[in-house]
Amino acid sequence: MDRSEGADVVDVRGTVADGYEAVADAFARNFEQRGERGAAVAVYRDGRKVVDLWAGTRDVDGHEPWALDTAQVVRSATKGVAAAVVLLLHQRGQIDLDAPVGTYWPDFKAAGKERVLVRHLLAHRAGLPVLDRPLTPAQAADGIGGPAAVAAQAPVWEPGTDHGYHAQTYSWLLGELVRRVTGRGIGRWVAEEIARPLGLDLWIGLPGEEAHRVGRLGPVAEPPAAEGGGLRLRPKRSVAEAYRDPASLTRRAFGAIDPFPDENDPVYRTAELPASNGISTARALARFYAATIGDVDGGRRLFAPATLTLARTEESAGPDRVLVVPTRFGLGFMLHGPASPLLGPGSFGHPGRGGSLGFADPESGIALGYTTNGMRKGVTADPRAQALIRAVRSAL
Repeated sequence: MDRSEGADVVDVRGTVADGYEAVADAFARNFEQRGERGAAVAVYRDGRKVVDLWAGTRDVDGHEPWALDTAQVVRSATKGVAAAVVLLLHQRGQIDLDAPVGTYWPDFKAAGKERVLVRHLLAHRAGLPVLDRPLTPAQAADGIGGPAAVAAQAPVWEPGTDHGYHAQTYSWLLGELVRRVTGRGIGRWVAEEIARPLGLDLWIGLPGEEAHRVGRLGPVAEPPAAEGGGLRLRPKRSVAEAYRDPASLTRRAFGAIDPFPDENDPVYRTAELPASNGISTARALARFYAATIGDVDGGRRLFAPATLTLARTEESAGPDRVLVVPTRFGLGFMLHGPASPLLGPGSFGHPGRGGSLGFADPESGIALGYTTNGMRKGVTADPRAQALIRAVRSAL
C-alpha cells in the first residue's frame, strides 16, 4: 500500500487487511502531527498478520528510506522477550519461580540476598534497581562486570516487600540466571529457541552480518501537548523531582550505566543487554507476542495456557519506587494500567523508553509491535503508540 497525504508527503508502505484501515490512517498522522521520522507497525490477530506498515527514513538524521527489513533498537521492549525466556525455562521444568536465585547462582546470595526469589527478579521486587558503583558502558557489555556487580549489591529494600523498576540491572539479573541454568547466553537462547523457530528478525546481541539493516536512533521534538497516560513530557512535580535528583532511586536506576551508552555504537549493539538493547523489526515483535497467546500462521505456540496465566497475573502494583507513579507488573511484563495503557485489562507487554512497544491481548487475539527511530522523553505511553492502539481498538 502506497499512501501520500497532506502538504508533506507521507509515503506509507506495506499492507492492511480489510477493516484495519484506521491503523494506516493513525500511522500516517504520526508523521504529519506527532513528529515521527521513521517507524513501522505490525498487528496480528488470531495468529494472522493484518497490519504491516512502515514509512519515513531508516535513520532519524538521514534520508535513506525505511525498508521492508529495517530493524531498530527497541530499548526496554526487550524486557518482555527476556521475561519470556525465563517463563519458557519454567514451562520446561528447568527453573522454579519460587526458588531462591542463589539456588542457580550461588554468588548471588551475598549481601543479604539469600531470600530473593526468581519471581522477584521478574516482577521488579528484588530491591536491586541500582548499583552503588555504576558501570561504564564497556563493563556493562562485557558479560562479567554486570553479573558481578548485582551479585555483590545489597538490596535497597527488603526483597519481595515492594516493587521498583529495575531499568538497567534487569539485564544482568535475568541474563546471568539464564546462563547459569542453560549454559547459554540469553541472546543465543533467544536466537535458537524463539527467533529461529518463529522466523523472527529479533536479536539480543546483533550479529555482524545484520548490522547494515539497523537504523540510527536519535531524539525528536515532543508534540505540542502530551496525549494519553503514562510518564509524559510534563510529569507531576514528584516525578520531575525524582529525575532531577542525583540521589533518587529513579536517577540511580537509569544511571546504573554511566555515561549512558551510545545506542548507535556497533559494539554496544553486539552486547547482550536484555533490559535495553534488543533489536527488532515491528513485524518480529508483533509475531513474537502473537506466539505467546496462540499459534502463528498455524505454527508453533510459545506459552502453554498456564504460562500465559503467569505472564499476565499481577505480581506488583501500586506506587513504583523508581518510576514514582503507580505501575503494574506480571512476571516480567507490564500490565495494562494508567502508566502503560494497552488494549484492554488482560493485555500484557512492554514499552521501550522513548517510543517502541510490543504487547498481546489474549481476549481479542491482538498482538502489536511498534518500532521507531525517533526517541521521546517519555518512559511509557508514547503518544504515537497510543494513537495506534486506539486505531486497533476501533477496528475490533
